[in-house]
Amino acid sequence: MGKLAVIFPGIGYTADKPLLHYSRRIAADDGYEIRIMGYTGFSQKIRGDRNRMEQAFQLAFEQSMEMLSDVDFTAYDNILFIGKSIGTIVAAKIAAESTVKDRIRLILYTPLEDTFSFNFGEAIAFTGEDDPWVGRDKSQILSICEKRSIPCMLIPYANHSLETKDPFEDMKMLYRIMKATEQFMGA
Repeated sequence: MGKLAVIFPGIGYTADKPLLHYSRRIAADDGYEIRIMGYTGFSQKIRGDRNRMEQAFQLAFEQSMEMLSDVDFTAYDNILFIGKSIGTIVAAKIAAESTVKDRIRLILYTPLEDTFSFNFGEAIAFTGEDDPWVGRDKSQILSICEKRSIPCMLIPYANHSLETKDPFEDMKMLYRIMKATEQFMGA
């Protein structure tokens, strides 16, 4: 039985950006087969518009299901879903509906609250203190993670890309995030 890592990017945060690029490399170095989801056809100005957000989610979900239609998840004993932003919602829904959901672990980079509306298994989350998608003062991510026993790393002053105004601090934080990712993977 093998290992599979499925990458679920965000709308503007592609698999080539730092969080997904390095987590993918760590997984590949540990022997995971890699599958990268790619979405197209999103409308503009999604943030703050619930209807557009739901449409974007549905589009990403349908496209991901199509791209995964040839995957026999029962052939893998270790499955990672690595999601970023809207990709965390897609990953959570697919994991929750999977017949092998007990084998799927999730890495959630900047998850949105809707991610936690699904009943998925083991996970780790990373969120930014100044993420405009979840709001500095309104975010429920930390309390939701605590209630569900999901470790969550809060990145001080970080935005939705888990970046601050200081690129050198960002590189240090990226290292810490990737070390926590690697530890969660068991790599």
